[in-house]
Amino acid sequence: MTTQTDKDRMRTVRQTEDRFLASDLFETGKRHLPPSRRGGYVEEPAQQIPVYHKCDVAVIGGGPAGCAAAYAAARAGADVALLERHNHLGGLSTGGLVIWIDRMTDWQGKHVIQGFAREFIERMPPEGVAGPPMSDWGSTDPAKAAHWRLRTSAFHDIVTWAPTLDPERMKLLAQSMLLEAGVRIVFHAWAAKPLVEKGAVNGVVFESKAGRQAVLADVVIDTTGDGDVFARAGEDFDDDIDEGDVHHSMNTSFLLGGVDMPRWLEFRSGRPEQFVAFSALGRDQLGFFQTPYVSWRDDIATFLGPRQSGLSALDVDDMTEVEIRSHNYMQAHCEFFRRHAPGFENAYMLQSAPQLGVRHTRRLVGVKKVLRQHWGDGTPVVDEIGISPSVSPKYPVVSVPYGALVPRSLDGLLAAGRHISCDANSHGFMREIPQCWLTGHAAGAAAAVAVNRGIRPRDVDIAEVRAILRTQGAHLSDDDQLPAKAASDAEAASGET
Repeated sequence: MTTQTDKDRMRTVRQTEDRFLASDLFETGKRHLPPSRRGGYVEEPAQQIPVYHKCDVAVIGGGPAGCAAAYAAARAGADVALLERHNHLGGLSTGGLVIWIDRMTDWQGKHVIQGFAREFIERMPPEGVAGPPMSDWGSTDPAKAAHWRLRTSAFHDIVTWAPTLDPERMKLLAQSMLLEAGVRIVFHAWAAKPLVEKGAVNGVVFESKAGRQAVLADVVIDTTGDGDVFARAGEDFDDDIDEGDVHHSMNTSFLLGGVDMPRWLEFRSGRPEQFVAFSALGRDQLGFFQTPYVSWRDDIATFLGPRQSGLSALDVDDMTEVEIRSHNYMQAHCEFFRRHAPGFENAYMLQSAPQLGVRHTRRLVGVKKVLRQHWGDGTPVVDEIGISPSVSPKYPVVSVPYGALVPRSLDGLLAAGRHISCDANSHGFMREIPQCWLTGHAAGAAAAVAVNRGIRPRDVDIAEVRAILRTQGAHLSDDDQLPAKAASDAEAASGET
C-alpha cells in the first residue's frame, strides 16, 4: 500500500531543451528490506577454469545490441558465440517489455535506422507489429498525428515509424535469425570476469549451473548494457547523469490483459475533463500513477512504471527494492483501473517483466563520443557507422562515430548498446532500442573485419566496415559526404570528438 511518505516523494520532470521526455518519478523513500549486514572478506581459492568454447567473436549479452552484433559478425564470416544470462534474447525489448520501439525515421519520414533493425521488423509476423503505414511516415496531417500520438508513433505533431511489437514473437525471431546465421547461443550464462592479457581482452569467464567456465575469443563485444566487461577489465567509464531525469530511472514494466484499448483511448482523448479528474484520483489514491501505453493488440495494455529515481542498477539492494515496489504497483494499478477506467472493467495482471528496466549505469570512455554540442551540426563524421534520428525537429540527424564503440586503452574489445561513449544528454536517445540495434550491427561488422584481417578492432578500415554494413542493409551517408581524415584527426586532437 502506498504510504504518505511515498506520495510526498513524487515529482514531475518537465520538458526542457535537453530533456524531451517528461515523466513522474518516484524518488527513494521507505525501504521494504532492512540494510544488509555487510563487511569483511572471504578468500576465493585459485582454480583452473575449463574452456567451454573458442571462437572468433564472443558477444556478451543478448539484448538488441547483442543480437545485432552476433548476427552481423556471423553473416560477415566470423565464428560467433553469444552469452545471455536469461532464457531468451531481446533484452529490454522482450524481457523488459519495452515493446514500443522508438523512432527509426527522421522528421521528414526517411527510414534512417535500417540494417539489422529493418530486417528484424520486416521478418516479424504482421499480427505482431502495430504501427503507421509507410505512406504516413513524416506526415503532419493533424488527424493522422492525433491518431498515432495516442499509439506512441507521433511526436511533435509528426507521424514516425515507432512500432509496437509482440515480445514473444521477438524472442522467437531473434533466436531463429541467430541460429540461421550460425551463432552459438548460450543461455543461462552470466559473464563474471573478463580475461585480459597484455592490455587486450581475449575472452570471459562465465557462471552457469555447470560452474565456472571460459569462452576464448579474438574479439569480445560488450553488449551487457551496463559495461560489465569493459568496467571489470579496468577501462574508464562515465557515470554522470541527472538523477531527476527519466533517463536515469528504473522500473519493472507490466502488462494488463482483458482490456478494451479503443474504448480507453476514446475516453482519454474524447473526454479531457473526466480524464484529468481520473488522473488526479489515481495520484491521490496510489501516489505514483501512470496511464497505459498501447501494445501490439487491443486487449493488452502496457505500463512502463513506476519510474524510480535515486537508485542504482549496480546495487543489488536497490534493484531488489525496485522490483518489490513495482510488483506492488502492478497490483494497485490493476485494481484501480478495474474500478475507475473505461475499457478496464475486466482487466487482469497478465505479466510483469522478467527483466528490470534499467536506463543508465555506465558509459564507455571511448576514442570518440556522441556529444550534445554536435546535435545541430548535421555533418557526417569521418568514421560514421550509423545515422540516428534526432530528439526534436529543430535538430538534424546524428552521425554516429565508430570511435564511440572503441575503448581508449583496451584492445580486443568493442562496446555497443546503451553504454557506448556519449555524454549524459546524448545517452537519452542513444540508449533506445533502435540505436542499440544500430551500434550492435556496426560492432559486429567491425569485429568480423578485425578477425578476418588479424588486426585489432581499433585498427580496422572504416571503409571496409561501412561496405559490410551497406551489404547488410544499413543506411549511411554517401562516402563523398564524409570529411577528410586529416580534418577529423585535427578535430580529435583538439578534444572536439
